[in-house]
Amino acid sequence: MKKTGTFILLLTFLLFSIPMRTYAEEAEESGVKAYVLMEPRTETVLEEQNGREKLNVGYLGKLMALYVIALDIETGKYTLDKELTASDSVTGTKGSVVWLRAGDRMTVDELLKSVIIGNANDAMTVLAEASEQSVENFVRRMNMEAFDLGLRDSVFYSPYGYYDEREYSTACDIAVICSRLSGFDFLRPYFHTWRDFVREQQTELVNENVFARTYEPMIGFKASHSDQSGYCAAEGAADGDSAYISVVLGAESDEVSFALSKKLLKSGFRNYRVVDASFPDEMIMPVHVSHGRESAVELALQRSGLAAVRVGSGELTSIAVLPAYLEAPVIKGQRVGTVGFYSGKTLVCETDVIVKTSVGKMDFKFVFGKMLFNLLE
Repeated sequence: MKKTGTFILLLTFLLFSIPMRTYAEEAEESGVKAYVLMEPRTETVLEEQNGREKLNVGYLGKLMALYVIALDIETGKYTLDKELTASDSVTGTKGSVVWLRAGDRMTVDELLKSVIIGNANDAMTVLAEASEQSVENFVRRMNMEAFDLGLRDSVFYSPYGYYDEREYSTACDIAVICSRLSGFDFLRPYFHTWRDFVREQQTELVNENVFARTYEPMIGFKASHSDQSGYCAAEGAADGDSAYISVVLGAESDEVSFALSKKLLKSGFRNYRVVDASFPDEMIMPVHVSHGRESAVELALQRSGLAAVRVGSGELTSIAVLPAYLEAPVIKGQRVGTVGFYSGKTLVCETDVIVKTSVGKMDFKFVFGKMLFNLLE
């Protein structure tokens, strides 16, 4: 019995000692160039390999063009039922098309179907010209909007995703674009559609993204392939209030890109959670105002935030950096410090501390009036 017990303990030890392959090792073995797992509400990168390496992302670049179009629809520049007319620019369009000719008319709804489901570049031309009058102006707008999103590692030269050695992005930047796209509810039905028809049912559209028909939690985005970029996939999934985004770049096959995407998304739901990163303003002590008409001023967090943390990581802790005093005058909303929220030793969220009210500077007239009031009282 003693020998048997020793054997069982030894076998258990050996089982738990077998090293498990990490995503990074699997990705490297399968030729994946980069990947990222992101929580979209906080845009926190949770897991990544080469996430900020500048790469050709192929037709995933079309997601940035789609973001610009979605902004214009949301702000009322045009509506889904508006008919648009194709210009001469659609003539000779390369790649996937729905065979538009100059003068053909399609609704924005059908054009979006064509772009999202069918990857149609002639439909993208019509939408780009509706937004910015020309494709060149539209590309300029794409880069401006990318800059406003904080994407400093992306440059776009067309709305189509054609290969251009000057064009690049990163897994992190594509994940941010997808995070913003996830906020447009009207796009979700297009992303979810695997097969549809346009142009009076004469043109069939088939989605290259197999998640549209095989992955229940999927909320959208895109899969693509080219000789230069390899197999790429940007996928989003939601379960209740939780959502995660994976981006895989440069895989050697679509099986690899989809398998890693699914693993990353499952890891998000299993290993992470989103928590509040805030506390009541009353917890921040007022700060003294030197030479002010008031002796102190109350402070507040500029915004309450959210933080993505590992499951089981415990409560967040916070560290505030505040001045010992302020010099009058003080302006309402003035930034005077910061509060950082930490999960263990990791900074997961940071926000500014501002003053809640203005405090004027003390002068002779104010002092004399105060003294007179005190005497009369």
